[in-house]
Amino acid sequence: MDTFQSVTDIALDLTADLSADDRYDRLLRTLHRVIPFDAATLLQVKENKLTPLAAVGLTPDAMGRIYDRKEHPRLDIICNSDKPVLFSKDSMLPDPFDGMIVSDPQGCEHIHACLGCPLYVHDKLVGVLTADALNPEAFDRLSLEYLQAVASLAGAQMQTAILIEALEKQAERQGQIATNLMQDVELRRGCEILGQSPSMLQLRKEIELVAKSDFTVLILGETGVGKELVTRAIQRQSRRSEKAMLYLNCAALPETLAESELFGHVKGAFTGATQNRAGKFELADGGTLFLDEIGELSLEIQAKLLRAIQEGEIQRVGSETILHADVRLLAATNRDLEYEVKQGKFRADLYHRLNVYPITVPPLRDRKDDIAILSGFFITKAQKKMGLQEVRISETALQLLKRYNWPGNVRELENIISRAVLKVSRHLDGNTILQIRPEHLAGDLGSAMYVQPVQEVSGRISEKISFRDEVKRFQINLIQTALEKRNGNWAAAARDLDMNRSNLHNLATRLGIRQRRQ
Repeated sequence: MDTFQSVTDIALDLTADLSADDRYDRLLRTLHRVIPFDAATLLQVKENKLTPLAAVGLTPDAMGRIYDRKEHPRLDIICNSDKPVLFSKDSMLPDPFDGMIVSDPQGCEHIHACLGCPLYVHDKLVGVLTADALNPEAFDRLSLEYLQAVASLAGAQMQTAILIEALEKQAERQGQIATNLMQDVELRRGCEILGQSPSMLQLRKEIELVAKSDFTVLILGETGVGKELVTRAIQRQSRRSEKAMLYLNCAALPETLAESELFGHVKGAFTGATQNRAGKFELADGGTLFLDEIGELSLEIQAKLLRAIQEGEIQRVGSETILHADVRLLAATNRDLEYEVKQGKFRADLYHRLNVYPITVPPLRDRKDDIAILSGFFITKAQKKMGLQEVRISETALQLLKRYNWPGNVRELENIISRAVLKVSRHLDGNTILQIRPEHLAGDLGSAMYVQPVQEVSGRISEKISFRDEVKRFQINLIQTALEKRNGNWAAAARDLDMNRSNLHNLATRLGIRQRRQ
C-alpha cells in the first residue's frame, strides 16, 4: 500500500462510526503498512503527563504506565516540537519503551530508529505518536511531509473521538472538548481502576450509570479488590463532585465513639467532650459520605444510622436539637450482609435502605487478563518511590502471576510487585534495564500457585493441574531464565538461585535440561 492510500484510509476513518479505542487501533494498524516500525504507541498529553491510549508491539504492562515528561527526555523533545522528530540512531537519550518492545524483551538494542509526532488540535498539544524500529535505518526514507500529514490526521482522529465522547456526555460547548480530554480518559479508566477485562468494563458502566443519580450505593467485594477506588470514581462522576466526600472506617471505631463520629456531640455529653463537635453527617451536608466496612457497626448505631438515611435527620450526642443534612451515602463491606441479617447481626431495614444499588467489585482471580496492566502501573509507582530508572517484567514472570489465586486481590499484587522491584534493584548496574524475573516472585507466590482448584473460567471448566508437573515446569523455567541471564554460566546462575553449583547440576540433570556426565 502506498502512502497516499494510507492517508486516504485514515481520513475515511474520520467519518466512520467507530469507538475511540477502535479509531486509535485502526490508526496504528494503517500506519504500520507504510512505516516499518516494531512498536508504536499513541499517547494523550495533559500538562507533564502522557497516558497511553493504544499501542502495538509493546508488552501489555506498557498500557498501565504514566509517562512523565521530566523523566523521559525523548517524549519531552517531541512535546516541545511543532513538527515530527526523527532521533539520531546514535542518540544516547533513553527510550521510554526500552525493554518493552515485544521483539526485543531484554532491551538489548539501545541503538535503533525512533521517531515521534506531536499531535495538535487548534494549536493545542493533545497527544504524541511514537514509533520504534530495531533496524537503525528503518525510517531513513520516510518523508517528513508525509509524517506531518499523518500527525495532522491523527490529531483529527483524536478530535473526532473526543467529540463523540463529549456529545455522549452532552457537553455544553464544543470548545470544552480538548480541555476535557484527559478528564474523560480518567473517568473511563475509573480513577485508577485499571483493567480491560469484561468484568471491569461492566463495572465502569455500572459506576457511570449510578454516579449520575443520588442513590445510596452498597459496594461489595473481598478485601483488597479496590472498593474505595469505586467510591472515588462514583464521587468524581456525580453531581456532587465539587463537594466534599468524607470517609469513615467503621471497623476502626470503638463502639463508644461511633455515634459521636457519625452524628457529633455537644460539650459535656460524656467524659472528654470538652467542646461541641460536628459529626461526619453534618460535615458532609451537600456532599457525600463514604462508610467503609459498614457491616462492623453495632445494632444500636445501625438504628440511628437508619433514621439519618430515612429522614435526613441527625442529632448530636447530648443534644435535643434536630439537625438536617443532605448527604449521599456510599457504603462498602466485605461481609455477606444477607447472611448477617439472617444471623441477626445486621438490621434488615437498614440493609434494604443501603442496598438501593449494589455494586460488586470482582476479585482479581476472576480477571487475570488485567494483571499485566496492573503490574505495569504498580512497577512504575514502585520504581518512582525507590528512585530507580526503568524496571520491566518478563513474560515468564507475568505468567506466574496469572497462575496465582490472589486471596489478597489487587492489594496483594501491589505488595508483591513492590517487593519484586526492591529485590531486582540489587542488580542495578549502570544503564542495564532491570527486569523482574520468576526468581523475584517465587518467595512471595510459593507453592500456592500450583494448587489452584478447578474453577470456571470464561464459561469453560479449567482442567485439573498436576502439582508435580507444574513444579517441574516452574523449576525448568527458573533455571533456564537464570542461565539466559548469565549467558550459560552455571556458576553465576547457581549464585543467583542461591544454590550450590553441584546441587544445581544435579537438579538440572534430573529435569532433563542438562546431560548427565559419563
